[in-house]
Formats: sequence, C-alpha cells, structure tokens
Amino acid sequence: QVHLVESGGGLVQPGGSLRLSCAASGNIFTIDNMAWYRQAPGKERELVAIITSGGSINYADSVKGRFSISRDNSKKWLYLQMNSLKPEDTAVYYCKADTPWAYWGQGTQVTVSS
Repeated sequence: QVHLVESGGGLVQPGGSLRLSCAASGNIFTIDNMAWYRQAPGKERELVAIITSGGSINYADSVKGRFSISRDNSKKWLYLQMNSLKPEDTAVYYCKADTPWAYWGQGTQVTVSS
C-alpha cells in the first residue's frame, strides 16, 4: 500500500509560479514510475509529466518548457515546478505512483486567474 498526499496548490496570477509537492508513504520501495496528472472541469484527466525510476522524463506538449518534474532518491517526494502559468493550467493536480498497482493522491487545486 502506498499513500500519496499533494500540497502546494492555490490561486496564482497568469505568468506566476507554483511548486507542487507529493509526499509518499507506506511501501515506497515498491514505487516505479511517478507522475503528475491534472483534470480541469468538464475534461478528462490528462498526463502532465512523468518520471521513471531510471530518471527518464516526459512532458505533455502543453507544459513543455514551463513545468519541471523531479523526485528525490528516497522516493518519498515528487515535485512539479510550474512557471509561466496560464489560465488553461487551471485544474486539480494529482500525484500518481506506479507499483504493481496504481496509487493516486487526493489532488490539489491550482487556479490561474487575474
């Protein structure tokens, strides 16, 4: 069992920055890939960024050059640095951990508005 808790969301003006954190606990030694997803109102949940256990990283085209995903070697923390935020980045952001099963956090709201 893996438990994930996201934090760091909030209200920010367009062009601003936020840093999301995801704290993992439980059987963290079983975690392979970790990722950030987001879901905007009325839309499906979409992948934002993923980092594999080997350190490979991929981003959604919509966030390339603006967002940066990272994790610590202990696998206890996953981060998402979000810069140059746009109103269309408004969504609930979820942390996901892949083991033999997929675990999700409860989400953190990010609102980009003036």
